[in-house]
Parts: sequence; structure tokens; C-alpha cells
Amino acid sequence: MLTKLIPIVEEAGALALGHFHSLAPTDVDEKGHLDLVTIADRAVEVLLAERLQAAFPGDGVYGEEGTRDMGQTGRIWVIDPIDGTFNFVRGRDDWAVSVGLYDGVAPVLGAVLQPVRRRLLTGGRDVAPCLDGRPLAPLTPFRPEVAAVQLGNGGGDPKVDVADTLRLLSGPGQAMARMTNAATAAMMELVMGQVDGYVSCGDSSWDLMGTWSIATALGATSTLDWAGFGLQDRGHFVIGKQGLVDMCTGIGLFA
Repeated sequence: MLTKLIPIVEEAGALALGHFHSLAPTDVDEKGHLDLVTIADRAVEVLLAERLQAAFPGDGVYGEEGTRDMGQTGRIWVIDPIDGTFNFVRGRDDWAVSVGLYDGVAPVLGAVLQPVRRRLLTGGRDVAPCLDGRPLAPLTPFRPEVAAVQLGNGGGDPKVDVADTLRLLSGPGQAMARMTNAATAAMMELVMGQVDGYVSCGDSSWDLMGTWSIATALGATSTLDWAGFGLQDRGHFVIGKQGLVDMCTGIGLFA
């Protein structure tokens, strides 16, 4: 599957990168406060949907910007055409094109491209995780004395969820917290060993699908139960090294 998927993601990344270098204020709309959508998001989703349906006939395609084709095979390609749109609009490089395969139960395969950084993350349940074609090592043991965690505000209220979560992480958790405002960028830091986990305050399925099966294949565990999490849902969870997950639950983050 990756031999078909990678060229599709790379084509989508090139399209997104072209818009990134020429984005005008009139190309940006608001879906909500600080929740942006651009002409690039919509164009990349259209391209991805068309290419995936041609490459994998009968499979569904489910995208952030409204694509809703559930298909006939039970497999659904979940796409985030540009994860980190706010970063994209502000000229930051921590955004990505994300595609993940959902088998009706859980994520099983993913490909995520950060075009500006020229990073391609691939792999999944039955496919060895790789970064730019090189195998990734399993997650290392958790070291609480240098604990670092990525924190995402997702769809939560930044005045309540994120502030309280940050207080717990930096207080009783004694962890260094970082925020990139893009779940894929945060998860890529996890698989590269730069942080020990990612705490979400409300991510959607498309924010997670591309990287999830790669992180779990490397040994990550999570408090999110996909059996009770629909493609339309938002989740409050932690994913990462077992010790980090235990620390987060121990300080009452998910009580």
C-alpha cells in the first residue's frame, strides 16, 4: 500500500507547499476563533480524495474539510490536508499533510509529510515505521528526571482545559511542556524521541490518524479507546511512553 500511498502524499505536499509560498489574506477563512481554513486546505483535500479513490477503489475517504465517502470495504482513509493550518497561515514550518488508514476498529497505517522540513513519516501496525525511508528505533524507557511532553489545545477551551492540564503537567507531573499547535508535529517529536508523549485536549480523528499507528508500533500506549471513539469525535487523552502515561493518569489528568 505504501508504494501507492507515498506518491499521493508527496503530490499533495507539493501542492500545499506551492500555496504556502504564495498565500494571500483573501485565501484564508475562519471556521471559528483561531480555527482557520485556507484555499490550500480545500485544494489538497480534493486532490487527496481523488487520488486515494483511484488508487484504492471501494475504500472510503473521510476528511477534515468535509469529504465523507464511507466506501464499501470497511477501510477508510482519514485525511487532514494541512494539519497545523494556523501555523501554515503564520508562516511557520510545523504543519503537515496527513493520511491514515482506519480499518473500522483502529488506525493501521499512516503517511505524514512535512513539506517545509522535508520529512516523511510512514509505517503502521504491519509496516515498519520509517522517517525518510530509514527505520525508526522503538521508544526508549521513560526518564522522569528529564520528562518532556507535547500539549495540544485541540478543540478544548484554552482558558480551562489547557491551563489546568498545563498546571498539572508542570506542577505534580514535573514535566517540561511544549506546544506546537499541530498534533502531527507533536507526534513526530514523540516518534523521534524528542518528547515522551502527547497530551490532547480535544483532537479529532483526522489530527491523529496519520501518526497514531506509527507511534503505537514503536511502543507507545494511550488512554484513548478507539472502540469508543468515532471519526466525528474529539478526544482528551495522552499517548506516549508507558511511564509518561502512568504519570499523567497518576496526577489526575483524566479523572
